Amino acid sequence: MTGFCALVLADEPRPRDETLVKSGTTAFRNTILALFCAGFATFALLYYVQPLLPVFSETFGLGAAQASLALSATTGLMAPAMLVAGAISETLGRKPVMVASVLASAFLTLAMSFAPTWSAILVLRAAAGLTIAGLPAVAMAYVAEEIAPTAIGLAMGLYIGGSALGGMAARLVAGFLADLGSWRSATLALGALGVIAGLVFWRNLPPSRHFAKRPFSTRELAQGFLAHLREPGLRLLVFEGFLIMGSFVSVYNYIGYRLIAPPFELTPTGVGLIFSVYLVGIISSPATGAVAARLGLRNVFWVMIALMSCGVALTLSSSLFVVMAGIALLTFGFFGAHSIASAWVGRRARSAKAQAASLYLFLYYVGSSVIGSLGGIFWQRDGWNGLVALVSLLLCAAFLIALRLRKLEPLSI
Repeated sequence: MTGFCALVLADEPRPRDETLVKSGTTAFRNTILALFCAGFATFALLYYVQPLLPVFSETFGLGAAQASLALSATTGLMAPAMLVAGAISETLGRKPVMVASVLASAFLTLAMSFAPTWSAILVLRAAAGLTIAGLPAVAMAYVAEEIAPTAIGLAMGLYIGGSALGGMAARLVAGFLADLGSWRSATLALGALGVIAGLVFWRNLPPSRHFAKRPFSTRELAQGFLAHLREPGLRLLVFEGFLIMGSFVSVYNYIGYRLIAPPFELTPTGVGLIFSVYLVGIISSPATGAVAARLGLRNVFWVMIALMSCGVALTLSSSLFVVMAGIALLTFGFFGAHSIASAWVGRRARSAKAQAASLYLFLYYVGSSVIGSLGGIFWQRDGWNGLVALVSLLLCAAFLIALRLRKLEPLSI
C-alpha cells in the first residue's frame, strides 16, 4: 500500500486547519494507535496462510495450485470489492465501514479454524476477501479528511508500517504455531488477535468530523474508471501492478514447498522465518522514493523490476543463503517498484486520483489471485525451474513496459 497517501490528498478539499487532528494531541495518539492496529490486523489476516500452504497440501491431499486458493480466493474477491468499498463509505461513513471490515475479517478467520472441509475453508477465505477490502480502500480517505497536513506523513507511515509488520509477523507466527500444534491453532490465534486489534481500532479511532455523505452512483463510478483507462500511461501502470504483484506472490506462495523438500528440508517454523526478509520491503519503499525524487520515477522504476528478476534467478541456487538473498532482493525490488508505480498513477491521473488508485489496486490484487494460482500449475508440472520460468517471463514483460513508460509524454511527471 506504500505510496497512496498522496493520491488521496491531491483530490480532497481541505477543511480549516484548526478543526483537524494535529500531532502531539491525545486525538492524534489515539488515531495512529488505531490505524497501526487495523493495518497490522488486516494484512496479518490476509497473508498468514502463505507458510501454511504446504500444510494444507498434506492435510487435505491437495496439489500446490489447489492449496494456493487459500490466498487467491481472498485476493480474487478483494480486488473487485476494493473498487466499490470506498464508494460505499461515502454513503455509510468511513469509520463504520473500517470497523466492520476488521472485525468481520477476524470473525471469519476464527470460524475458519473450525471449518470441517477444504471447501468450507475456501468459502470463508473468499468471504474474508470481501470484508478485508474495506480497510485499505477507506483508511487513506479518512486520513486525508481528518489529519492535519503536517501530520499526515507520520499517520500514513505508521499505518503502512503496521500493514507490513502484520504481513510479516503473521507469516512467522503461523509457521511457528503450525509446528507446535496445527494449522487450526495458528488460525485460531490469528483470528483472536484480529478481534483484539479490531476492538482497539473501534475504541480509539475518533469519529469522522469532516465526512459528508454522498449518494452511491454505479454509473459515475464506471465512467470514472473508463476515463482513466483511456490514458495510455495509466493503462500500462495498472497492468504493471498486475504483473509485479502476481510475480511476487507466486514466489512467496511456493517457496515453502521448495524449502521443505531436499536439499533444504526446513520445518514450517523455518519456512516462516524465511519470510522475515519481508522487513527489507519496509526499508525499500522510502529508500526508493528518495532516489526517485532525485532521478525521476521513470528512471528508477525499470531498475526495481530488474532487481526483482535478479532475485528470482538467485532462488534457483541449492544454497539456502543464496536463496534467502534472492528472496530479499526480489522483496526489495518489488516494494520499490510498487511504491513508484502507485505514486506514478497519481501523477498520470488528471482527476479523481483516489479512483485511479483503486483501479491500480484492483489489477494489483487480480494479479495476486490469477498469477498466484497459475504459479502452482507450473510448480506441479516442472518444479521450481518451471515457476522461475513463468515469473521470469512475466517480469520480462514488466521490464519492457517500464521502458515504454519511460518514453511516454511526461504530463505532470
